[in-house]
Amino acid sequence: MKNPIFKNVNLYLIFSITLFAVMGVASITPAFPQIIKYYALSAKQIGYLITVFTLPGIFLTPLMGILADRYGRKTILVPSLLIFGLGGFLCAFQETYQSLLIMRFVQGVGAASLGSLNVTIIGDLFKNGERIRVMGYNASVLSIGTASFPTIGGMLASINWHYVFFLPGLVLPLAFLVLWKLQTPASKNSSSLKIYIGNVWKIINQRTVLGLFLVNIMVFIILYGAYLSFFPLLMESRFHANALIIGFFMSIMSLTTALFSSRLAWARKKFATKTLLYFSALFYALSLILMSFASGWILLIVAIIFFGVGHGFFIPNIQTALVGLAPVSERAVFMSINSMVLRIGQTLGPVVAALFYIQQNLQPVFLLSAGIAFLMILCVWILVGDLDKP
Repeated sequence: MKNPIFKNVNLYLIFSITLFAVMGVASITPAFPQIIKYYALSAKQIGYLITVFTLPGIFLTPLMGILADRYGRKTILVPSLLIFGLGGFLCAFQETYQSLLIMRFVQGVGAASLGSLNVTIIGDLFKNGERIRVMGYNASVLSIGTASFPTIGGMLASINWHYVFFLPGLVLPLAFLVLWKLQTPASKNSSSLKIYIGNVWKIINQRTVLGLFLVNIMVFIILYGAYLSFFPLLMESRFHANALIIGFFMSIMSLTTALFSSRLAWARKKFATKTLLYFSALFYALSLILMSFASGWILLIVAIIFFGVGHGFFIPNIQTALVGLAPVSERAVFMSINSMVLRIGQTLGPVVAALFYIQQNLQPVFLLSAGIAFLMILCVWILVGDLDKP
């Protein structure tokens, strides 16, 4: 492809970080049925493997953003990669469910900054239309990861579920490549902490920003609750699918997301940013309604594709909008606060979905989650202003 963007070595390091950042959840969900049996867990308990992983991000991500603004991106990024890789790898050797939860928490500490710093660095290095394209490509890479890792995880889990936790070991050499090769802006925020915090507050204390944060929470409640925690259980109970089949079907959604994410630049020429948020919420809602009633493979595939369309337009669209709202001097902490918001959604997702799991019935999980998607439309309409104004 004749595009100067793809000659930038930094781009491939950013894509690698993005790819591995989704490993922490995407690779293990196909193994949930085996983990439930191994530890004699309930369907509600299995969601804790996601909750304890995302929980550290709620508290640590803003701190990581402040440190990245004041001391440089790589100062935080490299140790985070090392902790993520080592903590995840050690999960494979835990004999009790409690010790597994502890190591998942450690892995989550390392993961806390990854999802925000990669987007922050894109905002640092790329501008305007080029930034929109890179955000779309990055979201496609993220989706390729969420497509690939469930399949890989399902294959490994079909042999032995412990093997899915060998994957994070691949992150360790990436940490050293980032240390040696990644180029980030040399400028560091040297203003007083009071001025710095005041500037950040001015950015956050806007109705549009608060609206985007709220919508992000809702999306990740849906994603980590109904989809990642309970969709594998739906496939096993309703379709008698094994780990490999579950991973394959979850990959269909991610590949659809990758396809539509890569078309963000085209979509932004046709539709306003706010309009794309409406489209995304509608596709989420339709997908979840179809999942709740799906009794055959065709309807299930349609539901998965709809989810992928909504997610494909939503993620890079909202990331591009947010990263443009903050100057480089406060960008890392602003995007880290957004990442903290996502972690709140990720952490609440399995808990909220478990509350919807009424009388061991999966249908309310998906129908009530569709209700959250419709609330997203209302939230965007009331709170989010025109995001395309210069």
